[in-house]
Amino acid sequence: MTGLVQMDEKLVDAQGRVALGRFDAPCKEVNYLDYALRTAMDRPRSKLARRFAVNQFQFVAISSPQLLVGLAIVDLKWVSNAFVYCYSPETGDFEEASFIVPLGRHTRFDNRPNDGVSAFRSGRNRFTITARPGEREVSVVLKSGLQVDAHIDEASHYQPVAVATRAGYQGWAYTQKAAARPVTGRVSWRHRQYDLGELEALGSVDWTTGFMRRETFWNWASLSARLPDGRTLGLNFAAGVNDTGVTENALWLDGRRVDLATVNFEFDRQNPDGEWQINDFNDDVQLRFVPIGARREKVNAGLLASNFTQHFGRLYGKLRIDNKAIEINGLLGLVEDHYAKW
Repeated sequence: MTGLVQMDEKLVDAQGRVALGRFDAPCKEVNYLDYALRTAMDRPRSKLARRFAVNQFQFVAISSPQLLVGLAIVDLKWVSNAFVYCYSPETGDFEEASFIVPLGRHTRFDNRPNDGVSAFRSGRNRFTITARPGEREVSVVLKSGLQVDAHIDEASHYQPVAVATRAGYQGWAYTQKAAARPVTGRVSWRHRQYDLGELEALGSVDWTTGFMRRETFWNWASLSARLPDGRTLGLNFAAGVNDTGVTENALWLDGRRVDLATVNFEFDRQNPDGEWQINDFNDDVQLRFVPIGARREKVNAGLLASNFTQHFGRLYGKLRIDNKAIEINGLLGLVEDHYAKW
């Protein structure tokens, strides 16, 4: 595929330089501590400063017509947190839980996106995402009784988007994402058992590490669903982050990845239940998003701040792939509006 950069095993080379671009294969190790991080005046920063300046997170969504699950582990070094939510499109039931601990206590985030562990613990509440060649295992156990035991297939026709882009004057971010991956396992929620294989559930994964801008924002959209003809469709669109020189924008049709250019998000932040418009400049992406509900969190702690809204709702419109139109009529997806100071 043209325009792709060959990926070495490590993202940062022996001279402390980071590889940038859209890669032909996922990175095996994001060795951020080897990066030659400097101040804006070109003074080298210490290894301790590098350790506390990096941000890492992993988000997983599991989607079917009967159940939507979203969960994340976020390690900001000064603090870390994890959240999970469940939504039933059939009944409208919604439940969420969020936890935060200082200084990354009881938090683990390996720097190998495809062969490592992300874990978080707060009391009797535990989150673990374990990546192995060909599979990603997700486990959530809450004292409330909510349990997630899911296995995401990353073996057959696995073509994630993997990009590293500049972030501000001295920083960078590496992100690896895939959508519409087959999922098996179980979810236990509100005295109901959901067999994810029987539901033909599909999953998406976002693994990100980097020295991000002190103040960062992004808009994001994701979809993992089945079309009426049985084909799987995955979407990953973003604006405001990971879009310097290349983009992370892509779709997956029956597992085949199609890389896309920039997209534009239009919405009214003061009208959180209003529709979103998501379009590109080539008329290949013409979508509108109608929110159903959202997970919201606002934190203003001085040095750290976050204004986070992740909506779940229905997507409508059309996509053009290989000069052929695909109609989107009410598929369940996600959009996000996020401001962070870290």
